[in-house]
Amino acid sequence: MADATTLAALRAAAFEAMERAYAPYSHFPVGAALLTPDGAIISGCNVENSSYPAGTCAERAAIGAAVAAGHREFTHVVVATNADRPTPPCGICRQVLQEFAPQCRVTSITRGGAVAEWSLSELLPNPFTPSSLRRE
Repeated sequence: MADATTLAALRAAAFEAMERAYAPYSHFPVGAALLTPDGAIISGCNVENSSYPAGTCAERAAIGAAVAAGHREFTHVVVATNADRPTPPCGICRQVLQEFAPQCRVTSITRGGAVAEWSLSELLPNPFTPSSLRRE
């Protein structure tokens, strides 16, 4: 679990990323910030597209940036939105988080100050994992 100072930095990074989101269709900007075991914070934002499936969620954008920077393990993710209630990652993002951070904590925060926190296993209790792949 991140200490108070680190959690504050994660929250700030997630809100900063949210401000850069490209969400002209949903009008639902999202920012995400990941914490690596060595203390690095990597953020991402959602990037929509007029061809809706071509868009990318903030959590997956952050993971892509982290992997590109050489990070493949994460201990915490903070998701920031303008929603009234904290918003957990979507199902696809939960699955991608599982690939890199099966033990991570997930915190969702809103501009209004609402907060919710889960373990990834609470959000995705029966994930598809490498052991799910059938190998012959």
